[in-house]
Amino acid sequence: MFVLARRWFDRRDAMFAAVLYTVNPYLLVVVYWRSAFAELLASCLVPMLLLAVVRLVEDERRVVIPLALVLAAAWLTNAPAAVMIHYSLALLLLLVAWQRRSLRPLLAGVSAVALGASLAGFYLLPAIYEQKWVNIAEAVSAGSRPQDNFLFQHTTDADHDAFNRIISWVAILEIVVTLAAAWTARSYSKVRSLWNALACWAAVCGVLMFPVTVLLWRFLPKLEFMQFPWRWLLCLSAISTVLVTAGLRSWRMRVGVAVVGVVVVGGAWHVIQPPWWDNAADLREMHDNVADGIGYEGTDEYTPVGADASAIDKNVGRVVVSGSAQGTIQVMRWEAESKSFTAEMSAPDQLALRLFRYPAWRAEVNGHMVETSVRGETGQMLVPVEAGTNRVEIKFVRTWDRTAGGWISAVTVMALIGWSLLRRKHIAITSSALSS
Repeated sequence: MFVLARRWFDRRDAMFAAVLYTVNPYLLVVVYWRSAFAELLASCLVPMLLLAVVRLVEDERRVVIPLALVLAAAWLTNAPAAVMIHYSLALLLLLVAWQRRSLRPLLAGVSAVALGASLAGFYLLPAIYEQKWVNIAEAVSAGSRPQDNFLFQHTTDADHDAFNRIISWVAILEIVVTLAAAWTARSYSKVRSLWNALACWAAVCGVLMFPVTVLLWRFLPKLEFMQFPWRWLLCLSAISTVLVTAGLRSWRMRVGVAVVGVVVVGGAWHVIQPPWWDNAADLREMHDNVADGIGYEGTDEYTPVGADASAIDKNVGRVVVSGSAQGTIQVMRWEAESKSFTAEMSAPDQLALRLFRYPAWRAEVNGHMVETSVRGETGQMLVPVEAGTNRVEIKFVRTWDRTAGGWISAVTVMALIGWSLLRRKHIAITSSALSS
C-alpha cells in the first residue's frame, strides 16, 4: 500500500495510507474474530493488483509478467480471495479498455491471467481435478452460502447472526467512509484519472454485499465459492484507503476516521460478540486431542464423496480388524503421506484404517499392490490381508493431475527465465549499437 500510495502522495501521506490499510476495521475482524490468516496475507495483493493496473495503462507489455505473478500468488495464498481478485481485475480492465477505446488492455489482462494460472498450475490443476474426490458442495452449504451472509441477514444460528451483525456494521462504516472520501477526492488532481475506476470498483464491491445481487452470486462462475459477500471488504478497504488519503487532507479528519473505526470494532467487541469465543479449556482440549492421536475436527467439503466424518469412532486405534478374525497390529510408521504396519492374522480379513480412502493412496501387502475398498459411510480405507504375517505399506502417490500441474508450472518458469535472458541480451546489444 505504501508503494502504491507513493505514486500520488508524498512520503508522509503514503505512510498514513499504509498504516490505515494495515489496521482498517475489516482486517482487525479478520485477525481477531476469524483468524483467517490466509485471507490476511491476500490483503497484501490487492494494492499490488491496483498498482499493476495503473502501470498497465502506461505500458501493457511490461506489466503482463508482474500482473501474472500477483495473480499466481493469489491462487497460492487464498482461493476465495483469488476469485475476488480476478473478478476485480476483469472489471478494472473493462473500464480501462472503455476509457482508452482499445482492446489492448484486455489482451494484456488475458495474457496475465493465463500466465498466472500456468505459474500456479502445480496447485490449480489438482485443485480443479480433485474436487470430484470430495464433497466440495459442502463449502457452500447452509451457513456458508452467499444468501446466508449478506449484510444483516438472519438465519436460525444465533452465533452466525451475531458475527454477521459485526461484519455488517463494519461494512456500513467502510461504505459510508468510502462514499464521503470519494466525493471529496473527486477534485484531487493526482488521482483524477483513476477516480472513475476506483468509484466504480467501490460501488460494485458495496452492492455485491446486499441480497439484490443474489442471482449474480448464483450464476457467475465460481463466485459462490467466495461464500461470504462481505469478503468484498478486502477490496473495498484498499479503495477506501486511497480515497481517504486523497479526499481527507486534514489530519483531524483522518484521525476522526481512525477513531470511528476503532469505536465500531470496540463496540462490536463489548456489545455483540467477543473476539475469541474459544477459551483456554477449548484450546487445551484441541492440543490434547492432537497429542493423544485423536486428531481434530476437519471440514466437510474435504471429506471423500459419500463419507461422514462424524460416524468415525475416534477412540479406536489407527488400524483395527474389520471382521471376525483375530489379529495383532503393530504400527511402525504413521506419517502424513506414508504408513507402515504389520498384522498377524488368524484368518483372511480386512483391516480398517483411520484414514480416508482418497484415490491417491496406494496399498501394498507383502510387497504386492492390493485393491482397497471403503468402509460404509465412514469413508475409511479397508485393506485386505491374508492369514499369517502381513507387512502393509500405504503411500500417497502423485496422480497424473499433480504431475501435469507440476510440469506446467516448471515449463512456464523456464520459459519466463529464457525470455528474460533473451530480452536482457537484446537490450545489451541495442545499447551497444547505439553507443557505437
